[in-house]
Amino acid sequence: FRLIYEFLTAPKPQDGKLHFCMAGFILRNTLTENGHVARGICGVDKDGFLQEIVERTRIERIGGIVKYTENGEDYFELDENACVSMNCWGFTEEMIGELDRRFAGFLKDNRDNILKAEYFLPSVVDALIKEGRADVKVLKTEDKWYGVTYREDKEKVMAAIREMIAQGKYPERLWK
Repeated sequence: FRLIYEFLTAPKPQDGKLHFCMAGFILRNTLTENGHVARGICGVDKDGFLQEIVERTRIERIGGIVKYTENGEDYFELDENACVSMNCWGFTEEMIGELDRRFAGFLKDNRDNILKAEYFLPSVVDALIKEGRADVKVLKTEDKWYGVTYREDKEKVMAAIREMIAQGKYPERLWK
């Protein structure tokens, strides 16, 4: 959060582009042992800017290898060191307008499947990059992402939080 804050408060080029940032996690640090997850797989250039982001909605470790499928039948290997988005973004207020402008098109494109369709934030970011209207600085992190995707994840997350509290990395109470 500190890095995102520093990025957002620093001066930006006046080049007509939107300048955003995101926390770039390592895929292996974001997986659960208890099933599949969805992640935005990121292509990052040598200067640390996001080139593309592709939402993969079913990623899991199978036989020690990280794979994804889109149809539940055909699996493709992923590099467990790939950069992924966990939707921890640093946006300026202009992003709200972009999301709003594109929403009607999303509804139209998904009218036959609207109850299951998802308006993926990374898809809007990817479109803005490809249109040359935005750039996104990837702020890489080695941190492990903890989340409760499955009931079985709860105890591991609780143990990790207890450990971070013991190490002084995390406060014992968030609110007084």
